[in-house]
Amino acid sequence: MTTTVTFLGHGTFLVETNGTHVLIDPFLTDNPVASTTAEEVPADVIILTHGHGDHVGDVIAVAQRTGAMVIANFEIVEWLSGQGVENTHPLHIGGQHAFEWGTVKLTIAHHGSMLPDGSCGGNPAGVLLKLSDGTIYHAADTGLFYDMKLIGETGIDLAIVPIGDNFTMGPDDALKAVQLIEPKRVIPDHYDTWPLIAQDAGAWAERVRAETSAEPLVMAPGDSCELN
Repeated sequence: MTTTVTFLGHGTFLVETNGTHVLIDPFLTDNPVASTTAEEVPADVIILTHGHGDHVGDVIAVAQRTGAMVIANFEIVEWLSGQGVENTHPLHIGGQHAFEWGTVKLTIAHHGSMLPDGSCGGNPAGVLLKLSDGTIYHAADTGLFYDMKLIGETGIDLAIVPIGDNFTMGPDDALKAVQLIEPKRVIPDHYDTWPLIAQDAGAWAERVRAETSAEPLVMAPGDSCELN
């Protein structure tokens, strides 16, 4: 079965693979560009990269409605347990686990992770998904770091990198990230949600085409692509 990746707005993505719906960083209710709602989005698995409200926003509501397993770092899993979310799987940076539908590995990310109520959200992370159709690297909220080159050496079919600046990499550093990762294709995210992180994604995509070997995919919320 072909893996489909759908951009839901900001940093939220839905990956459909081998009959499983994998929802990454469900921020929908307060997301002004979201293409769906917390009441409608499907989820068998939810992956959280860090604790900020624009990434964990709807995790409790979606997890309780769907019964989805939530995968996150140990600190966030402990916090979720206190919020009534019981179906969880803790991971930490550098660790991976093979599930029936694919393998999840958390990578380093340079960012913060405080949870909405002020609790400690542990270390922020990126996500490496090794699926039957290929490998996805969701860099999540991060600044540029040279070890992206090591992540890229695993062979990345699709990378997702932030370009919004201010809180994450901006267009210049995101271009350098693509040069380090060397993915086959790359999707920009975490931009245009609010004026503070407005960017010209089309102009960035032209630079990616000119200065890297990757194929850029600029997606509007609701757009989908196939992994292979």
